[in-house]
Amino acid sequence: MIYRLLMALALVSMAGCSGVVRNAMPDEAHRDATVLGRSDLRFWASEDFSPTWLKMMQIEPEEIRRTHPAIADTEHHYLAISGGGANGAYGAGLLVGWSALGTRPEFTMVTGISTGALTAPFAFLGEAYDEQLKEVYTTLDTASILEFGNVFNILRADAITDVTPLRRTIERYVTEDMIADIAAEYRGGRTLLIGTTNLDASEGMYWNIGRIANTGHAESLSLIREILRASASIPGVFPPVYIKAQTPDGETYDEMHVDGGTSTQMFLYPPRIDWEYMTKMLNVQGTPRAYLIRNSYLNTDYKPVKPRLGPILGRTIDSLIRTQGIGDAYRIHALAERDGVDVRLTWIPEGAINVTAEEAFDPNYMKALFEFGYQRALNGEPWLDVSDALDSNSSQTLGYEGMKQ
Repeated sequence: MIYRLLMALALVSMAGCSGVVRNAMPDEAHRDATVLGRSDLRFWASEDFSPTWLKMMQIEPEEIRRTHPAIADTEHHYLAISGGGANGAYGAGLLVGWSALGTRPEFTMVTGISTGALTAPFAFLGEAYDEQLKEVYTTLDTASILEFGNVFNILRADAITDVTPLRRTIERYVTEDMIADIAAEYRGGRTLLIGTTNLDASEGMYWNIGRIANTGHAESLSLIREILRASASIPGVFPPVYIKAQTPDGETYDEMHVDGGTSTQMFLYPPRIDWEYMTKMLNVQGTPRAYLIRNSYLNTDYKPVKPRLGPILGRTIDSLIRTQGIGDAYRIHALAERDGVDVRLTWIPEGAINVTAEEAFDPNYMKALFEFGYQRALNGEPWLDVSDALDSNSSQTLGYEGMKQ
């Protein structure tokens, strides 16, 4: 099915002009555009800092501990969840199994990209949302995510599928109650960040979901839903999300946002932040630890590619995503090592399950992968020290048995 999507995408790219009409943000205003009347709800990946953290570093430590009780004088645990489409079932199963084991921490910060963006709110709110997380990754199928449009309409559209089903699915799970819970955790100091790609600027953007939820704005819920959908919208396959934003003089335009995975597969905190200073200021207990869930296979497999456009494009994209994910893990590891943060990594080992996906979001495949992740966590097996995981030998050859050791 993925090959058919890619073939259709290639044909569409040769078609005429689009029937979608935009009011795109002007170039001279795009760096300073605001949403919901605020300039502090998101930040560019290239800026490498968040106004929230920058402001925090300028406040006296005693005041920080008073205003951020959930992250001061306690241990810190961070979680980054990667993209991976249907493979997100692995990370979901791992989180639910971790809860069942009884050792899953409350995460100080959670970040998510693509399918990881859809997992992140549930992971952020903890085991109270485990049943919903399990439902998402074990009962939904392709029809719950997308449907193909009319071939004649596709030639003038901004994507080859209609994701009305995905919009409805997000609305079903991302509710006012969930947003209220996220806002409450934000007020204690915890952070939930979701990454999208602003395709007009061809740059990643990170959204502070807790801060958006806490604004009390009438459109905060709809904006958060749109951000989650955008983060999981594969360009060309899924329609982009047009987010309304305002220029400094109050004019409203739209920004085109797509899958955060086109910018990065995983992210943690901005490199320019002195994180070691932050942890000392908050009197963090023990060594901070970051957990990276890579919803993908790390190792390559030899597979002769059929000499057709679909298989060639599919294999190329798969290779790009895999190597990008490895590069992101190296980057996070280097950053964490600088700042005294311990990093643990997990991914889907080769031979994890014997079920082949028959569609883009095959419930049987996802159930098997969820159960594998669940049992792996329950057995205390999934995490490997990232310095070992990224060793030149282990990163290419380490299989399931090697990880267990």
